[in-house]
Amino acid sequence: MSPQDRPVLIKGASLLGEQTADVLVLDGRIAEVGSPDAPADADVLDADGLVLLPGLVDLHTHLREPGREDAETVRTGSQAAAVGGFTAVLAMANTNPVTDTAEAAERVLDLGRQAGLVDVQPVGAVTKALAGEELAELGLMARSRAGVRVFSDDGRCVSNARVMRRALEYVKAFGGVVSQHAQDPDLAGPSACCHEGEWSGKLGLPGWPGVAEEVIVARDVMLARHTGSRVHVAHASTAGTVEVLRWAKAQGIEVTAEVTPHHLLLTTDLLAGYDPTFKVNPPLRPDEDVRALREALADGTIDAVATDHAPHARHDKEHAFVDAAFGMLGLETALGVVATVMVETGAMTWADVARVMSSRPAEIAGLGGHGRPLAVGEPANLTLVDPAAATTVDRDASVSLSRNNPWHGRSLSAAVHATLLRGVPTVREGRLA
Repeated sequence: MSPQDRPVLIKGASLLGEQTADVLVLDGRIAEVGSPDAPADADVLDADGLVLLPGLVDLHTHLREPGREDAETVRTGSQAAAVGGFTAVLAMANTNPVTDTAEAAERVLDLGRQAGLVDVQPVGAVTKALAGEELAELGLMARSRAGVRVFSDDGRCVSNARVMRRALEYVKAFGGVVSQHAQDPDLAGPSACCHEGEWSGKLGLPGWPGVAEEVIVARDVMLARHTGSRVHVAHASTAGTVEVLRWAKAQGIEVTAEVTPHHLLLTTDLLAGYDPTFKVNPPLRPDEDVRALREALADGTIDAVATDHAPHARHDKEHAFVDAAFGMLGLETALGVVATVMVETGAMTWADVARVMSSRPAEIAGLGGHGRPLAVGEPANLTLVDPAAATTVDRDASVSLSRNNPWHGRSLSAAVHATLLRGVPTVREGRLA
């Protein structure tokens, strides 16, 4: 009997951190919840003391393939995702070649299926070659086998308002969404490498102000209102962005937003040692921004947590701070950071974690088979979490190809115990199955 055919009994799990029940999985779906009689050949997962969540969904992952397989591949990125409790990830378009055609999107989709560890959903570029000038093949990508619904030039802002308006109008026709890397290139400047403020002055580093993000967010929510279309704010990082989002949602504008784990915990003072591990775009911000982001995530102003997992080969990251590549790893540690920052502090429950890391991201991305309730008949894309585990992050233990891990040496609360993709365990006891 293949793993796909074998029944799985998850025994004694706490569903969303609330009631305890056994969950029987048959043929990739939840067959019974309560006290089912398991078949004799069932694969039994002892879940005593563990929390069962719908499988995590990441709206924002860089898998680097094709083009930079020295930093990550779809397979190694999928491994990192599975270990982190994810059952679906959205692969950003800034590869080489760029995912700006239907053929390129289908290639990423097929690479994900070959890896077989998570569902890899390609994100299509908004503009050809991410140049910000001419719309990419949005309709063809949407109608392709990849069924692209999220489009982004992430890493680059769609700074031209006319192009952004046309993109919003175009994707509205098939229920798509534009995910914007909100960063005004004129306010940020070509050499900016950190937040403009006290620490950039102390360290002599060129910085860009929070308003460079906020003016693009403000512009885009007005364009979304004008077009009646959907805009998604990638990696929100400032208190000012939170203010704009609250206003826009109060007006009924179709805007959603994500925050990264690193923007929920890490602050700009970490730049004091000029460690390029902490160079990220958007940059780490001061305490007041971090507090605003946490509050916005807890009250629903920010819809989702997304990793912005950005692996880099050492020869791209190990440079002087101003010359190093932007980005951090995030897939394997995201849940631990959210548990530490939001659950351990009482700001959120495990049901809230399921909302911001599974059901809401799946809804934004249009992934119907993910983020579903823990109920009979639903796909068995599931994550088991040990809420009592405390882990110290070791960058050398990562299954990613890269080592630009900002959490190295930190202790994080909770740990992923098991991950199931359509009823098949991809991770057991924290390790790839």
